[in-house]
Amino acid sequence: MSYFAVAATRVDGTWEAAEVDLDGVDDLDEVVDRLREVDAGADTSLLFVEADDEYLVIMRLDEGDDLRVFGSDAPFADESRLGAILLSDTDTEPVEAVDEDDPDMPVKSELDVEPVGDSDLLADLGVTAAYLLTLCAKDGMLPSDVTAEVASRIGCGDVMEEVHDA
Repeated sequence: MSYFAVAATRVDGTWEAAEVDLDGVDDLDEVVDRLREVDAGADTSLLFVEADDEYLVIMRLDEGDDLRVFGSDAPFADESRLGAILLSDTDTEPVEAVDEDDPDMPVKSELDVEPVGDSDLLADLGVTAAYLLTLCAKDGMLPSDVTAEVASRIGCGDVMEEVHDA
């Protein structure tokens, strides 16, 4: 399974991005260590892992701690060794995509994917759970499209695009 992993780190409101090599990782702790190595002093560190134009995992660390993980589709954990590692710390139950308080939240029957983990991990950056779930479920959206849309919305689209295009 092929993948592309890019980290976006924010220090004092400025975003930077760098590709991250996940070859040879044995567990989630190694993935987190590689994310921390991008910028150990980052206020916020995000890791976007796109796999086979089918799956997306977003990981978040705030000040190097408190890992939060979102996966676009639960089968990624079953279909690849990397998916199993990245999603090892998430609840395997698909995200309940029903929220009566949020009219924009898609209902579970509208989703063709089985998102898992913390769909609200980017809410304070301007990407609500409803928006993230809608992007992941949208027909024709590749993981790279979701990454680009999310990055643009949180203010690091340009630096992410530079790494993607390199």
